[in-house]
Amino acid sequence: MPTNGNRPLKLQFGLINHEGRYLTAETFGFKVNASAPSLKKKQIWTLEQDSQDIQVVYLRSHLGRYLASDKDGKVTCEADGHNSDCRFLIVAQSDGRWALQSEQFLRFFGGSRDYLSCFAQVITDAELWAVHLALHPQANMLSVARKRYAHLSMEDGEIAVDLNIPWGVAALLTLVYQEGKYCLKTCDSRFLSNDGKLLMESGRATAYTLELKCGKLAFKDCEGKYLSPMGPTGTLRSGRCSKPGKDELFDLEESHPQVVLTAANGRYVSIRQGVSLAANQEDETDMETFQMEIDKETKKCTFRTSQGDYWALVAHGGIQSTATEVSANTMFSVEWLGHKVALKASNGKYICTKKNGQLVAVSDSIGGDEQFTLKLINRPMLILRGQNGFICRHRNSNTLDASRSVYDIFTLQFSNGAYHIKGVDGQFWYVNSAGLVCSDGEAPEDFTLELLEHGRLAIRGKNGKYLRGDQGGTLKGDGLSVSSSALWEY
Repeated sequence: MPTNGNRPLKLQFGLINHEGRYLTAETFGFKVNASAPSLKKKQIWTLEQDSQDIQVVYLRSHLGRYLASDKDGKVTCEADGHNSDCRFLIVAQSDGRWALQSEQFLRFFGGSRDYLSCFAQVITDAELWAVHLALHPQANMLSVARKRYAHLSMEDGEIAVDLNIPWGVAALLTLVYQEGKYCLKTCDSRFLSNDGKLLMESGRATAYTLELKCGKLAFKDCEGKYLSPMGPTGTLRSGRCSKPGKDELFDLEESHPQVVLTAANGRYVSIRQGVSLAANQEDETDMETFQMEIDKETKKCTFRTSQGDYWALVAHGGIQSTATEVSANTMFSVEWLGHKVALKASNGKYICTKKNGQLVAVSDSIGGDEQFTLKLINRPMLILRGQNGFICRHRNSNTLDASRSVYDIFTLQFSNGAYHIKGVDGQFWYVNSAGLVCSDGEAPEDFTLELLEHGRLAIRGKNGKYLRGDQGGTLKGDGLSVSSSALWEY
């Protein structure tokens, strides 16, 4: 079992018909159509596999209901469980598109606009659906066969598949969707070519068709061959196989935030000196980097080391990286104080830095010694998705949209406890006097990040207010509290 403790991401996607329209589950009347031009909430489907027969899948809508077809080919999306008429088979085509076949009646699902049915006996263009992944596009990639993670190897100029834990920024890969195909982008903005080389520009050799096999992903290149790890370091490139076996299969896993903490003494918190945590290092290495894993229920946080151990509260308030499993003593509350954070252990005391640099949870209140600077290191490329869509530059103005189906990749730059956010054109985000977030700043403006929930963060402007998507889909910097419109997948 990989030691990252992650489950593979649930496969969520949009299905695009032959007219370029997305399969949509309407909120009222459990109706389905294929009328939407872009991928938003109502166009997202979750694939669930049958527990007995892995060939059989169920398609769940955003309302938690399942796509079903009766003997006359009538399609509904009302079933609230895995009924027999909700069982479909995926018949993958060579171009990566899917035909969906009712297992019970062996008819194919297709059509256009409001006229969808599952009655076709043969597959024509009208029964084919292109798959557009709806996951957050940044993830860690695990080889099923090798049980190792992919990462950018700078010295070899390749993506190597040889990490036990997806550590550091190099393990972050971005899936870029372009005209029905996917490119794999490294953290330094290069694209993986099918010969294993990394290129500055995307093109035919960097475009892959996504295929699904037993709930795992395979990447088929322009020659019909599949990406797989090769040789001792697991160099990722296309092999000879024109059918995906275990070597060609991958899981995408959520990429947890990894952070570096600086104490009041100006030193980095580290495990270099042994199991007891101390702020006594001047260099940032894997020993000073910790993975924050936020509990979905309590919103408390564990800190994991590059060796896979957790910080734990021990006797007399000591903090050691000795725990191999999550327990009450490995849970910490993070309090966000603008440019600084404070950490409270399970004994109700704040962690402070002693004169010798050692960390102990013995303080009842927050003073200088209880404050740390927290720096997020594994999101140099920032893609933000809110409850209604991605953040993207507005087409005709300097504002930002917060409800788009396409995303911009922004650059995140750390600056003394705050961050500067830069657009593709090199200009900076700022909040204007009307409370709108603009993207054409000449000079950087400070924003602070708060990693509040599992997979979601909040962003504060220098006015202390939260960035939120308003009803019209515009990004504003006027949120007074953390509401669902002010939380962003990142």
